[in-house]
Amino acid sequence: MPRLRTAGAVAVAMLIAVVLAGCGGSGGSAATSGEGSASGGKKRSAVKLGVVYDIGGRGDKSYNDGVGAGIDSLKRELGIQAKELSPNAGGTDRQELLRLLAESGYNPIICVGFLFQDPVKKLAPAYPKTRFAVIDDDAVKAPNVTGLVFSEEQASYLVGAAAALKSKTGHIGFVAGVQTPPQQKFQAGYEAGARKINPRIKVDVKYLTQPPDFTGFSSPDKAKEAAKGMYDGGADVVYHASGASGRGVFQAAVAADKWAIGVDSDQYHTVDAAQRSHVLSSAVKSLDVAVSTFVKDYANGRPQSGSVRFGLAENGVGYSTSGGFIDDIEPRLEALRKQIIAGQITVPTTP
Repeated sequence: MPRLRTAGAVAVAMLIAVVLAGCGGSGGSAATSGEGSASGGKKRSAVKLGVVYDIGGRGDKSYNDGVGAGIDSLKRELGIQAKELSPNAGGTDRQELLRLLAESGYNPIICVGFLFQDPVKKLAPAYPKTRFAVIDDDAVKAPNVTGLVFSEEQASYLVGAAAALKSKTGHIGFVAGVQTPPQQKFQAGYEAGARKINPRIKVDVKYLTQPPDFTGFSSPDKAKEAAKGMYDGGADVVYHASGASGRGVFQAAVAADKWAIGVDSDQYHTVDAAQRSHVLSSAVKSLDVAVSTFVKDYANGRPQSGSVRFGLAENGVGYSTSGGFIDDIEPRLEALRKQIIAGQITVPTTP
């Protein structure tokens, strides 16, 4: 096992001790969000899975929770051990958390979000026997790194078409967390899908923060204000791709009595009951399936390598129909979905 660099050795060693101590009971480090164990007498898997979530961790009812659902499924099916950690509010300890998991023998390690690109690039060579999976990024080219990436623009295209078909004003909106290339994929697909239906449709766009400020993923008040401005300005459907900030968009939709579109998971099932009648659809990303597939392949001795993409053709992305609000337009959406899969429609990835 590689030695720790002297500058951070003591701090990391202390963190490892805290994590290991937490494995024995209900306590653990402040960053820990859960530890899995076998239930119902199932035989435990030899896999010790490490997970570091994106900022905010589990409980965002969106991105992180989508990954968490896959982890929970693995705990039930395989009885795996899982140590789940979350970075601090600024995300400055990502590399430190990955290192302590690797030093503690967790393998594989799932890194939730494209911001893990640099930490994994630095750590992967030091831990060649540890398999790292980075969700939403495949830029790190190393034999022990797998990129689990999604065609979010394809799902966004379909909900963009749904927004245009349901809009009575010809005016819709898009609220995103942070202006980065991955976030712009959502915007590009949404606008393209909407304009496929109505070339003259007006699309308001608001990014809550700019890098290096990533609080846009955990600022529901900012999202609520942005969505309110769009509704007040005439938009009658607003799509969010802003993680936990999306709670504010749903609140604004209820107040304005307008439509909102969720992201990553079927948010009809995650919002408050009073908000469900305003969730038109969600652009779904099967994070749970990607995580579960990756870990099962690893457990079976055939880990996926390189870039593994989940698009419409792989049932990795799609749109939700909960609530029945798009039943009348679903045939048109399905026609578009089939055209994308057949290559008859190429969805842009940049606005």
